[in-house]
This record gives sequence, C-alpha cells and structure tokens, in this order.
Amino acid sequence: MVRPPLSAARSAGDLVFTSGQLARGGDGAIVAGGIEAQADQALANLVRVLAESGCGPEHVVKVTAWLTDPGYGAAFNAAYLRVFGEPYPARSTVVSALLAEGALVEVEAVALRP
Repeated sequence: MVRPPLSAARSAGDLVFTSGQLARGGDGAIVAGGIEAQADQALANLVRVLAESGCGPEHVVKVTAWLTDPGYGAAFNAAYLRVFGEPYPARSTVVSALLAEGALVEVEAVALRP
C-alpha cells in the first residue's frame, strides 16, 4: 500500500482536523465483515487519531462521513452511537465511491482541543 501525502491530523489554533479514516486494520488492509465491521473499525481509527492529538470523541464538533451505499445509513448510525454521545457533533453524510478498493465507509472529524 502506498501512503498518500497527508497527515492523520493537523491543528489550527484550538481546532484539530483529522483526515478521513478508513476501516483499515493493523495490517493496513480494509477489514472484512461488511458495513458493520467497517464502520466500527473506521470510527476506532478516528478515535485513535483524535487521542494522538489530545482529544476524545467528546471534543468532536463536526463529523463528515462517506458511505458507498445509502442503505448503510442505519448500520453506520448504530456504530456512531457507540462512539458519540449527546450533544452529538454536527454531521454531514455523503454517498460516494471511495478510492480504497473494498472500502464502504470513511469518516473525518473536527475537534475542539480541551
């Protein structure tokens, strides 16, 4: 796998912007198991990147998610609710193809550093 030219996260003042997180496991491959497994893994990867920047899910103010099929919305929402609580971040969800072969979901966030 060739690494794209990007940072996992960048800060601007008190804001932390993450790059889109795919459902890559520790070996770098997209995890198997369908949208449920991929949503959980992508969100776990997002939480890890946030933690490396000194933030947690409670600091997220905006999420953007890309799904490859509108039928994946309910499964993504279920995984999302396991990570984010009230007050929920603002969120946009887009249906789109993704560059990584086999990827069903990608998620990025903007967080306010505590």
